[in-house]
Amino acid sequence: KFLQSELELKENELKFLKMQIHPHFLFNTLNTMYGFALKKADETPEMILKLSNLLDYILYQVDKPLVFLKDEINHINDYLELEKLRFHDTLEVHLNVENIPANFQVDTMLLIPFVENSFKHGEIINGKLVISISVYMKENVLFFEIINSAKTKNEIAKGIGLVNIKKRLEMLYKEGFSLTIKNANDHFEVNLSINEF
Repeated sequence: KFLQSELELKENELKFLKMQIHPHFLFNTLNTMYGFALKKADETPEMILKLSNLLDYILYQVDKPLVFLKDEINHINDYLELEKLRFHDTLEVHLNVENIPANFQVDTMLLIPFVENSFKHGEIINGKLVISISVYMKENVLFFEIINSAKTKNEIAKGIGLVNIKKRLEMLYKEGFSLTIKNANDHFEVNLSINEF
């Protein structure tokens, strides 16, 4: 009974951490869409469609303990397409995906908070916000790396999204992951590796 109670407590805490991320993510997206609607921008219908895809993923996948990594990557792609509409020519984003097995699974919404933070705290330098994302497998280890341009060091690492994702990683993978965050003068970098599933 004690072990069962502990397990239920951990599951509830994990769900709570996930639900803290979703409203934050949706708030940012809706704010962007609101700005476009005020301007009566031609891109607004496409943004609504992209948001619909994102909501579909969040609503129907969030309660699953695991999702296919390829679906998580597709979710990131939809998010990036939405941001491309918002930033127009001031965004340069690269997404590199390699060696991902079709059946490989991860926790739902595990990577998107890092992508969100790269937009929220990234800065336009020489007319461009530059974001580079890599997801790949090597010797049965998952690597996720993201770098965004930034002018000065700041307190990005203390944001609610990153605090929550650290807690989730600790609960899910215990000692089987490594997370490093580098806050340099001209860029912000996150490196995550997971080797225990």
